Amino acid sequence: MEQRYATSPEHVPGMDTAELRRRYLVQDLFVDDEATAVYTHHDRVVLLGAKPVTGPLPLPTFPEIRSEFFLEHREAGIVNVGGPGQITVDGTTYDVGHGSCLYVGRGAVEVVFSSTDTSGEQGPARFYVVSAPAHTAYPTTLVEAGTGTIRELGDGLTSNRRTLNQYIHENGVRSCQVVMGVTTLHPGSMWNTMPAHTHDRRMEAYLYFDLPADARVIHLLGQPTETRHLVVGNEEAIISPSWSVHSGVGSASYSFVWAMAGENQSFDDMDGFAIADMR
Repeated sequence: MEQRYATSPEHVPGMDTAELRRRYLVQDLFVDDEATAVYTHHDRVVLLGAKPVTGPLPLPTFPEIRSEFFLEHREAGIVNVGGPGQITVDGTTYDVGHGSCLYVGRGAVEVVFSSTDTSGEQGPARFYVVSAPAHTAYPTTLVEAGTGTIRELGDGLTSNRRTLNQYIHENGVRSCQVVMGVTTLHPGSMWNTMPAHTHDRRMEAYLYFDLPADARVIHLLGQPTETRHLVVGNEEAIISPSWSVHSGVGSASYSFVWAMAGENQSFDDMDGFAIADMR
């Protein structure tokens, strides 16, 4: 497990591109037959990728979290960004298709990932896990792609028409901290989360997926008056501190998993900024 320590706004102006990428960009999450994890000290969130290819892949624990099993004191939201797969939680198996989400509550001991068909167009299943500390246990719940709370946002005239699927949130699947969903840009729209916002009460992480191999997303980060950018490829994640904007524009269509953890679960608790005021 890689550890990344928290940063503050005054760090950003002195960072070059390499440092920005080292701090905030998470690459190589999906390695054949491995569970790859990054622990960020922003709200103690763990980002993990699991890619079962040759057989079932158990969710390991890690010495850094000082637990007998991974979810002893944690909960997790999991989205499959690859081909069809299954997740078995303490003996119960869930079919988790592309873009579907499984919430796993605190106390689940054995979590095993598997691919249903590794030879299809989407390849093996690739499970993206976002985990945060939890104070109580909520039931493990599956939400199939497109069946959560759906919100239509943006406008084609401003190139930001998008469908937002809320899966884990205060009016949907219950959790302690994790709020999670998937946003898909409409054809001809490339901007996400613009106008931009921050929310000092929660950190957020994005995982971009369904992006062509030769395409990229230009992701904006930093305080609204001191922005920087990162060039992000398919199935790469961004750690976004609570004080940072999180917005981007793609060279092709894409989707992204968004996940938050922190002080509250109110999706609309945001501090917006006019585009003309950003720098």
